[in-house]
Amino acid sequence: MSKPEFVYVTYIKTTPEKLWHALTDKAFTEKYWFCCSLDSDWKVGSKMLMTRGGELMNDCVVLESDPPRRMVYSWLTVFDEEMKKEKPSRVTYEIEPAYDGVKLTVLHEGFALDSKTLPSISTGWPLVLSSLKSILETGKPLHFEHA
Repeated sequence: MSKPEFVYVTYIKTTPEKLWHALTDKAFTEKYWFCCSLDSDWKVGSKMLMTRGGELMNDCVVLESDPPRRMVYSWLTVFDEEMKKEKPSRVTYEIEPAYDGVKLTVLHEGFALDSKTLPSISTGWPLVLSSLKSILETGKPLHFEHA
């Protein structure tokens, strides 16, 4: 049986530096990530807190940071009591030049077989990453209602 994981690859017409900024700038993340902001200094060992309207959604720790190529952080969903009981999973961003833009690969792994987080992020990541691509290419994020 394979390990439960989520992988998403997209190509974005931007530069690695602009994509890195979009992934790590608190004010910018709020524009495309369900009105959530990601707040960290992005140094290894630092907390990365995802909040929405002052409520903590995810409590994360930066595990690797190699601007503008690679970022890894732990992920613990804390707004849901069932997901909060799970061990932290792991998110990896790989950014590489491709064609006249960049290739972004997101790997989210480290889930238990009965994870409640995996089905949630399997819907959430495509929405977030599509909105990220849209804002970087057109200046406008996708508009969708958040849960």
